[in-house]
Amino acid sequence: MKPVKMYVILVAILTSCTMDKHDTIDIPKIPVQDFFKNPEKSGYAISPNGKYFAYLAPVKQRMNVFVQKIGSEESRQLTSEYTRDIAGFLWKGNNNILYLKDEGGDENYALYGTQIDSGSVKAYTRFEKVLTQIIDKLEDDPQHVIVGLNKRNPQIFDAYRLNISTSELVLIAENPGNISGWMTDHQGRLRIAHQTDGVNTSVLYRPSEMEAWDTVISTTFKTSFNPLFFDFHDSSVVYATSNIGRDKKALVRFNMATRKEIEEIHKNNDYDIAGAAFSKKRKVLTSVFWTGEKAERSGFDPSIEAVYKHIEELIPDAEVYLTSRDKNETVYMVRTMNDKTRGSYYLYYVSDKKLEKISAVSPWLNAAFMCDMKPISYKSRDGLTIHGYLTLPKGKKPKNLPVVVNPHGGPWARDVWGFNPEVQFLANRGYAVLQMNFRGSTSYGRSFWEASFKQWGQAMQNDISDGVRYLVAEGIADQNRIAIYGASYGGYATLAGVTLTPDLYNCAIDYVGVSNLFTFMETIPPYWVPYRKMLYEMVGDPVKDKEMLSKYSPALHADQIKTPLFIAQGANDPRVKQSESDQMVEALKARGVDVEYMLKKNEGHGFHNEENRFEFYEAMEKFLAKHLKPVAQP
Repeated sequence: MKPVKMYVILVAILTSCTMDKHDTIDIPKIPVQDFFKNPEKSGYAISPNGKYFAYLAPVKQRMNVFVQKIGSEESRQLTSEYTRDIAGFLWKGNNNILYLKDEGGDENYALYGTQIDSGSVKAYTRFEKVLTQIIDKLEDDPQHVIVGLNKRNPQIFDAYRLNISTSELVLIAENPGNISGWMTDHQGRLRIAHQTDGVNTSVLYRPSEMEAWDTVISTTFKTSFNPLFFDFHDSSVVYATSNIGRDKKALVRFNMATRKEIEEIHKNNDYDIAGAAFSKKRKVLTSVFWTGEKAERSGFDPSIEAVYKHIEELIPDAEVYLTSRDKNETVYMVRTMNDKTRGSYYLYYVSDKKLEKISAVSPWLNAAFMCDMKPISYKSRDGLTIHGYLTLPKGKKPKNLPVVVNPHGGPWARDVWGFNPEVQFLANRGYAVLQMNFRGSTSYGRSFWEASFKQWGQAMQNDISDGVRYLVAEGIADQNRIAIYGASYGGYATLAGVTLTPDLYNCAIDYVGVSNLFTFMETIPPYWVPYRKMLYEMVGDPVKDKEMLSKYSPALHADQIKTPLFIAQGANDPRVKQSESDQMVEALKARGVDVEYMLKKNEGHGFHNEENRFEFYEAMEKFLAKHLKPVAQP
């Protein structure tokens, strides 16, 4: 349940690999570990001076930070974390790297730092039950970063300036209790704050840190106005995504002082604009991004567009992302990928237009053995168009196949086109995989999102069921060999599927899924509490909507479940507590229903430790094989 924006709490996505004259290659059974082991190297980022890059690589099955001089073949390990993966890192100047790590999946990420010359490590914000947010890495300040900490009050985040040399934390903005986020200008000054009472939201602005906050816009949470960054030439103007007066979010320029939209920069008639990029060196907007069937981009800067164009000519069958660059924009880190490979990292040198491959992410996976992820769409029973993706097993005729239906988590997130190890693993085992962006999925506009409100187990679930029936009607799915598998909200949809439509699925796998809508909302993390009213409006009010929530809480209707079920849960999950799985397992075992339960004491919302991933997917393979019995085709 990953958040996409502040209002997204519970977060907080048929010609495929069919046999044709070109498919003469024998497809081997690829080991489970090859799909789910840690990348060989990933997360590359260039130092500000362009002399080094850092990356993540596994040591003793845990992801650690390494550094390497550009032009050299030798690298050095900087961190030694062997109980938990490093979640992410960033350069702070040319000699310091900051990184985040939690304990056992509790998601209370603490900030640490290491120096590339000495290798010394500091723990900056390692406080019990405190979550660290990076507000601004202060690219032009070599000594400080701005972080958010819920140290004083677990429900809200204050802003602090952290000195990375002395470890001193200085409070620079105390949260009065209703601020959900902070934003800085290009000089690192706190100039924008987001305020909420749980349902209504306001954007606050001040011309300088010495002046009082002024309310610029107040709306309900259904209206989105999200400042991205300040204009480089007018410090009262911001670039923002906005759906004010629109169904789809557009990129706009907005004057905070006059409280007026200046111009609409870019929009798409079918999809929300997701974000934009800029050049700090040249002080210009460079690109606008959104996600349709695939990732899309519109360019506004000839310099960057020339870089994209040249790389795309050199690597024509991949999506291209510029993931980092040096301060002078002379060298870029490039990541490529598509639906059949995790891709590779490259360095691109602007002056001589040279592309240099550094490393493949998962070189042991052969793209020739992977399957096409095909964008599809179908109609819901009430007339909405539901978009999704269908992946068919390679070398199989698209007829009477066993199917795994895979609804995404969120639920206010979405499935996207690209390499998905779960999907490729299942396809390699002979299953067709259906992913659908049911109503409420993001990027399709406000009305499609609002159509999901108070529809858990209802219209949202119907969208999933209608996808199953679509595949059966097309002759692709064998209606007697259909499984449903999902994580987080997808786990809820799995349990709802076998509760509300017990004859539709032959088996089900619930991974850290919600089972009881009452207990779920009672046990949300403390920093979600300010949004409780919003949850009541989006999911349901435990008092006013008690009958509805009771009807669509799978744990309260375990007597309707007859489908074999496999449940997996992390004991430290802060979002979907262990009790969500425990109560479902206990209810089913009391009735003698076939249920397998995998509980990991050192995991949270999903299994991140490599050995636990292996065990989970090996158990999944055995479970599906037992209940779907895929058969070979000539």
